Amino acid sequence: MSTHSARLAALRAQLTRDRLDGFVVPLTDEHMSEYVGAYAQRLAWLTGFQGSAGTAVVLREEAAIFTDGRYTIQVREQVAADEWHYVGVPETSVADWLAAHAAPGARIGYDPWLHTRGWVDETARVLAAVGAELVGVDANPVDAVWTDRPLPSDAPLSVQPDALAGRGSAAKRADVADWLVQAGADALIVPALDSIAWLLNVRGTDVERTPVALSYAVVHADGTAELFVAPGKVDDTVAQHLGNAVRVRDRAAFAAALGGFAGKRVAIDPSLAVSAIFDRVEAGGGTTLPLRDPTLLAKAVKNAGEIAGHRAASLRDGAALTRFLRWIAAEAPAGGQTELSAAARLEAFRRETGALKDLSFDAISATGPHGAIPHYRVDEASNLPIERGQLFLIDSGGQYADGTTDVTRVVPVGEPTAEMRDRFTRVLKGHIAIATAVFPHGTTGQQIDALARLPLWQAGLDFAHGTGHGVGAYLSVHEGPARIAKPGYPGGGPQEPLRAGMILSNEPGYYKAGEYGIRIENLLLVEEREIAGGEAPMLAFETLTLAPIERDLIDPALLTDDELTWIDAYHRRVADALRPLLPGEDAAWLDAKCAPLTR
Repeated sequence: MSTHSARLAALRAQLTRDRLDGFVVPLTDEHMSEYVGAYAQRLAWLTGFQGSAGTAVVLREEAAIFTDGRYTIQVREQVAADEWHYVGVPETSVADWLAAHAAPGARIGYDPWLHTRGWVDETARVLAAVGAELVGVDANPVDAVWTDRPLPSDAPLSVQPDALAGRGSAAKRADVADWLVQAGADALIVPALDSIAWLLNVRGTDVERTPVALSYAVVHADGTAELFVAPGKVDDTVAQHLGNAVRVRDRAAFAAALGGFAGKRVAIDPSLAVSAIFDRVEAGGGTTLPLRDPTLLAKAVKNAGEIAGHRAASLRDGAALTRFLRWIAAEAPAGGQTELSAAARLEAFRRETGALKDLSFDAISATGPHGAIPHYRVDEASNLPIERGQLFLIDSGGQYADGTTDVTRVVPVGEPTAEMRDRFTRVLKGHIAIATAVFPHGTTGQQIDALARLPLWQAGLDFAHGTGHGVGAYLSVHEGPARIAKPGYPGGGPQEPLRAGMILSNEPGYYKAGEYGIRIENLLLVEEREIAGGEAPMLAFETLTLAPIERDLIDPALLTDDELTWIDAYHRRVADALRPLLPGEDAAWLDAKCAPLTR
């Protein structure tokens, strides 16, 4: 089946054999991951959609694909309009669409290993109200027709040294054990791959761009743990690192092991664990406690070792990015470069550091109209030449053993228009407002999100994505629970108060459909801040990312004195930090780019 149309037809035929009237296909895996291994890319295989968030619903006579505002343009470019309805979320949920389109008596299938219990309960309730039924399947029908589906990775695990992790695994497990005792629980099931990697101080290469291994973990109230992972992935070095307190078991045995908690109280995070885990524990006589995984907050609040590592990674990554920015500034106006060639050159600069483990995500290398697609992903079919008169946007990052980076810069190819400068400067004003924010303990990212948007709102503009997300320590580039976003936008909803030690992105943007996109992204560290004469302890941000912000796109007349002071001070810091790491010509170019702005 070489075409997506043929794959859709094959799935419908399989649904008929399975006595199903429809099926829900999410973009996730059995660990509720954002980025998934090739074996779990069911949504992309079926529809052609390459975004990092979405869901498809296939009925006998119609089908729909659900995406949020980041992918409004992208989904229309990649998914056939004659076979799929485009549905925006959160405006319309999968459950509500199904209730409006499924016939009474319809049996709508879902894979219990790919959905949370909350989603299952709500969708079943909505369907029941219209006389339809949500049906869990034992075998995923997409897998039945995906005949050349890749196998899960068999790559070995590696040890994350305590010097970089900042804390040993035994100490982390002891904290979880204390939490279990306080919660009155006997065990904690950890299905999230980055939480397992953080808890056990191990890393893997099973998921592209995220250094994790396909596994499950169970932590017991005595501080011991079980790691369910494929045989052969744990060598002697990793086994010695894990020690006798961590029992290694076959990942294939995990489902059956869930039935072994009879009489036990088992803590499971309902936002991270799939419905099948709850179902099997309860079927085996265990009591499930829907509690938040205690590793989430501990992982988000970076320790001194992790912060030091990120500073080193930011310095190294900033030098590589600066070399690229000089290269693209010279090469793009001359012609001959494309989105793919630019992304490849930036990756090469990062690899020349000798420390790059992987990219932290596929670079969003976007010129002209593709820049208006916030999560655009270039491939051979979409690759555009970079031409004069365009804005070139590059959102990229690296995975280093000491830290994970994520940074966005925009480069004008030739002379930018007055409108481009206006929009860029408004985005910069919002970026500065977040970077300089001071706020009390207990403040959430939702409360400060509007600071990034106000300069755009004042011109009748906005952007349809969150302003910031958490970032891991040589882990996931998108890490919860902290974020900066308003309700209704990706990453919105109930939010975690910001705490000292958290690392988040600061990335407001502006997108003019069909023409260009702008985003300015740095990573920030939440830190304690004393205010002279203040009456309460406060928090603030330190900007960690070090790379010049394009001065030719800034209209200094739109900046206040304080904003001008900030950008000049930031550029002075960038130049002083990166100059010793750059060859002479690159260093001279950096000094020119970081010179003070004048009105």
